[in-house]
Amino acid sequence: MSNYITTDLDLINVIQSSEEADLAILADFITDSNKGRISLDSVIRGQIDTFKRNETLKKNSDLLIKEIQEFGGNSIINLLRGNGVEYHEILNDVAEHMKVANDKADGIEELELKILLAVALKSMEKMSAEEQKDFLSKISGGKVTGLGPGAIAALQAAVLAGGFGTYMLATTVANAVARQLIGRGLAFGATGSLMRGIAAFAGPIGWAVTAIWTAFDMASPAYRVTVPCVIQIAYMRQRAKEIKMPHCGACGAMIVPDQKFCADCGAKNEAA
Repeated sequence: MSNYITTDLDLINVIQSSEEADLAILADFITDSNKGRISLDSVIRGQIDTFKRNETLKKNSDLLIKEIQEFGGNSIINLLRGNGVEYHEILNDVAEHMKVANDKADGIEELELKILLAVALKSMEKMSAEEQKDFLSKISGGKVTGLGPGAIAALQAAVLAGGFGTYMLATTVANAVARQLIGRGLAFGATGSLMRGIAAFAGPIGWAVTAIWTAFDMASPAYRVTVPCVIQIAYMRQRAKEIKMPHCGACGAMIVPDQKFCADCGAKNEAA
């Protein structure tokens, strides 16, 4: 067993309860798709890649936990530190590095969502006015229909409140980051409405990822790991919550609780 910080439940619980495909993306972020990293031991790199190919990352999740903690230690102090730190410390460091406003009262999930929002809002700079309106409407579940500072504030409130829009934001951003960095997106059985939303914004958010990598100085080898890992973990946390959200009784698509009809098949939502 790898020697990781066992009290780090904010990280451990998410990693140990996630799907193999999501863990494979984390593995590629850590190993640079098995090309290797300057601060990653070649033996460990080989082990992670073997577990990924054999689809046994979940069974050996302690190794992923340890490496994320250690890369977090590297980014916070220096490349040679070699000691692990807990996820909340990594998350705070990533937020500070990306210039995301971090209130001391913010919990783990709230700060993750603020980081996802920072990526999404950066992506809006690449969109036309109509695309921006469409983006704000879809992510907020139709609660935001205009533009301007008020619309942005409303979007932030809607996302931080949780629900389908929060999951859609997490999925869209994580999918774009994975495609940009490792050449493949998330492997999930998304519903039609969610897939349409992701497809519509794949280009603009993908461009934003490139801009963010430039704007927030990803020259540090450790940040090239911790920033995408935080985004993926934020998605995985929302994915675990999505499973518990209401779904259409006719087709199985995820639905907003107060939505009268399913966006995928049109069936009436009896719970609305």
